[in-house]
Amino acid sequence: MDHYGFYTGKSFDAYQYLGAHLDGTGAVFRTFAPAAGRVSLIGEFSGWREVPMDQEHDGNFWGCRVEGAAAGMMYKYRVYDRGGGFTDHCDPYGFGMELRPACASILRDLHAYRFSDGPWMGARSDRRDGPLNIYELHFGSFRKPGPEPDDWYNYEELAPILLPYLKEWGYNYVEVLPLTEYPCDQSWGYQVTGFFSPTARYGTADQLKAFIDACHQNGIGVIMDFVPVHFAVDGYALAKYDGTALYEYPHSAVGESEWGSCNFMHSRGEVRSFLQSAAHYWLEEFHFDGLRMDAISRAIYWQGDPARGVNGSAVDFLREMNRGLKALHPTAILAAEDSTSFPGVTVPADQGGLGFDYKWDMGWMNDTLDYFRTPPEHRPGAYHRLTFSMMYYYDARYLLPLSHDEVVHGKASVFQKMAGEYEDKHRQLRAFYLYMYAHPGKKLNFMGNEFAQVREWDEKRQQDWDLLAYPLHDGFHRFMARLNRLYLDHPALWAGDYSREGFQWIDCHQEEKCVYAFERRGGGERLAAVFNFSDREQAFLLKLDGASALRPLLDSDPCHEGPAGPDLSLPEAGAELALPPYSGFYYQVL
Repeated sequence: MDHYGFYTGKSFDAYQYLGAHLDGTGAVFRTFAPAAGRVSLIGEFSGWREVPMDQEHDGNFWGCRVEGAAAGMMYKYRVYDRGGGFTDHCDPYGFGMELRPACASILRDLHAYRFSDGPWMGARSDRRDGPLNIYELHFGSFRKPGPEPDDWYNYEELAPILLPYLKEWGYNYVEVLPLTEYPCDQSWGYQVTGFFSPTARYGTADQLKAFIDACHQNGIGVIMDFVPVHFAVDGYALAKYDGTALYEYPHSAVGESEWGSCNFMHSRGEVRSFLQSAAHYWLEEFHFDGLRMDAISRAIYWQGDPARGVNGSAVDFLREMNRGLKALHPTAILAAEDSTSFPGVTVPADQGGLGFDYKWDMGWMNDTLDYFRTPPEHRPGAYHRLTFSMMYYYDARYLLPLSHDEVVHGKASVFQKMAGEYEDKHRQLRAFYLYMYAHPGKKLNFMGNEFAQVREWDEKRQQDWDLLAYPLHDGFHRFMARLNRLYLDHPALWAGDYSREGFQWIDCHQEEKCVYAFERRGGGERLAAVFNFSDREQAFLLKLDGASALRPLLDSDPCHEGPAGPDLSLPEAGAELALPPYSGFYYQVL
């Protein structure tokens, strides 16, 4: 590691120097604690007796070597402040940790596992010009081996359960909620204590590598949720690591997040090097195919509030981190969870932007869900909530998310958000998803949404798979499989995602009828999508230049699960369509 680069925030390899590294017959331990009075190592290899650590380099680093330290052994750093008090900390750069509530770091051999995913890694891309259909997953509640909240499959055990499901149901990427170590199950991984440690809930680092390897060998990419803005307040982790605010701001006005966690001080070079080394570590050592960066709006603006102004240091950190990550991993996906209108989020860093590949379209998500919550008799007045997204769409490369955040904390499941009674909700949900998959932008859908989960998500319980015994839920599940596969197979739905030639309104002024029609183009293919979101049958005249016929591909009618039907003639005057209530249709344009 270049120490000057570490101090100036240029390092992406700090984990190769700091932390605990096996060297044959023992291990070398190093930690960064510039304000510490002294630091000792305690662990299984010493019977938990203190092993003094020596000051190294410029006195800000502490290190030692322990003969006999081996993979699997636990350890901590005992960090003394200048007043003589001490706190036992896990290793900020540790590669493994105990299961909560225990908090010791665990020695791991980073090089023990051998990947077999060379063909995947050599051929992967950022999917900008391809289909990207993401299944968002909370590892511990997709399926459970038992009834208790902490009954979990480990990384390797879940692979043969999950992967056939993803392949059969038409997803080509899985995005996992944070797998960095965290103390509280209810935080879902967003309150991190071990930024380099795979959570012990689901096994070891090698087991996680085996899971990712298996995904790649089955044609599934893996994105991990990464948290670069804040960290857990637990005293054994990063908070006041050397007795001072080393990673966080010293003042609570900007140092404490809305979630009660500590905000990273991104103006410090050592903090930048820590975070971007962690990001590189997951991509390099675990072969993750991308990172979804959490809470980016809280980095762009002080406390996420535009009225408080732009946090220039954090913005600069994001830009330079993404610049470095794309240089090291040009085919990896970097996605921002950002609800602001800050310009240039997906503009390349060398052009002055933040350098993300994609930005979550939170505006589309909120407007669309609000529209479908609206009773049908009031939808004419809300009509342009569904047209507004295309007014700003080309400002960034957007990804359409229906994530975990939309199905918790009293917000109701996506199914329950649909207006009306049970059967009407099912009809609308089908039309809703047809609309989502026809709209430009990559796709993300949280587990359970695909079979119309009724209750909100609860991390303590597995998904309600027993709903598939009910015909409407089973039928919707099979409908989503057909929609997902159609999306993957038809380039009109993704090849022109970020080109103005890829989308064109056919009709977006049927306010009273609540009818919408638009065309998607790409890969030499044209596709027309037509929707009636009212509770009445509507007549609609569909006109398309340069087309002679329409080939039905998919519609939302629960009775239409077989062949889509014969081609429809499209005379110059247009085709008169009878659109049932709460319906959507895809047509290939011939």
